[in-house]
Amino acid sequence: MGFFSYFFSNEDEDDEEVTPETEDQESEEYSPTDELFDGMRLDVTNKQGEPLFSGRIASRTHDTLTLDRLPGDLSFPILPINSELNINGFDKKLLPICLSATVQQSSRIILVLKDLAIENHAENRSTFRLPYNAPVSLYRADDERLRNPEPCRLINVSTGGCCLESEYIHVENEVVRVSLELTEYAPLTYLGQITRGEERTPGIFRYGILFAQLTEQEISLLNRTMFNLQVSIKGTHQRTE
Repeated sequence: MGFFSYFFSNEDEDDEEVTPETEDQESEEYSPTDELFDGMRLDVTNKQGEPLFSGRIASRTHDTLTLDRLPGDLSFPILPINSELNINGFDKKLLPICLSATVQQSSRIILVLKDLAIENHAENRSTFRLPYNAPVSLYRADDERLRNPEPCRLINVSTGGCCLESEYIHVENEVVRVSLELTEYAPLTYLGQITRGEERTPGIFRYGILFAQLTEQEISLLNRTMFNLQVSIKGTHQRTE
């Protein structure tokens, strides 16, 4: 059942006065938190899609969501009250979900969000970005046999593209081949285009890469891989508690 597919109706013939309890039930029909669950990992980004931090659901109500730190993580950055964010994760059906929200309370140990709304769901799967530190090999576009790899480090990945860091210099709009070497999985190689680049520290460059349009099979495989990685990360954190 989707977020908005649940419908409650009272077909009793006799008209009855609506009690406060009934009003509460009706107000909970369309909650964006229905498909979320306690302990679920969520990634917090600003409205431009830049990663801020990750947390896990500590509690939730009809219209608020409270995140606390993942085991082993240090403090949250303190965010301005009423600032707008995007919250990304996987729902109970293993599909990526993105919520928009505003900050109600922010401290170094919790983040309370309000004004929750579904930004996009399975219909727009390319928006979810999984922060993940892993080896990446970058190749020039004409290196079709993948003979000359440039070692890089993955920052995050989605079905729409990835962000990585490299010691090699590239220019915007350059076409490259990206081979993602995710743990316990065969490398996934995609053709992509560099859409932005910046020197983060002397000699270290960060690039945003837009993948060429993926097939449905490639999207499904990458989504499944990202979900399995997220579950693995969550399991590792739980074992360290």
